[in-house]
Amino acid sequence: MEQEKLRVCPVERAGGLDLRIRRWVQNPTKILAPYIKEGMTALDVGCGPGFFTLDMARLVGESGQVIAADLQEGMLQIVRDKIAGSDLELRITLHKSSGDRIGVNPEVDFVLAFYMLHEVPDQDAFFIEVCSILKVGGLALVVEPPFHVSKAAFEQSISRAENAGFEVVENPRVLLSKSVILRKR
Repeated sequence: MEQEKLRVCPVERAGGLDLRIRRWVQNPTKILAPYIKEGMTALDVGCGPGFFTLDMARLVGESGQVIAADLQEGMLQIVRDKIAGSDLELRITLHKSSGDRIGVNPEVDFVLAFYMLHEVPDQDAFFIEVCSILKVGGLALVVEPPFHVSKAAFEQSISRAENAGFEVVENPRVLLSKSVILRKR
């Protein structure tokens, strides 16, 4: 378990994930708007400090829901503080995952796994669980940093996703990233 903790970005570094300049380079709305529509239920796996979570909540609108899941209570607390007293508080459900499971019950329309897959010790189990959470035809956007994940490792992850029941839809351009849109078959 201690080794798994070393793989996960610590809460103390959350500020580096939530920089204003990052919004110019990786604008959450621009990246997610083609895939998230009003009324959807979306899951932000490994939400960290909520860099994508709040924009996801705006995209799903008042009739939608976002589940922000993270292993670390400290990350969830940062999101909780950001949304406290706002209308987004009603659209975002915070969920603490365990070390080996996301643990979300409702089926969702969309899953985001941004810069977190390389931290997952068992990617086969991860993709099987994500596939079980997604509705048939639902989409998952997986984005990985090129400085942590080689092309070969990313291709191996895509192969694992296909073995779990996904098909590749496209490889959207996300600056400073390797990315894929997967659809549940």
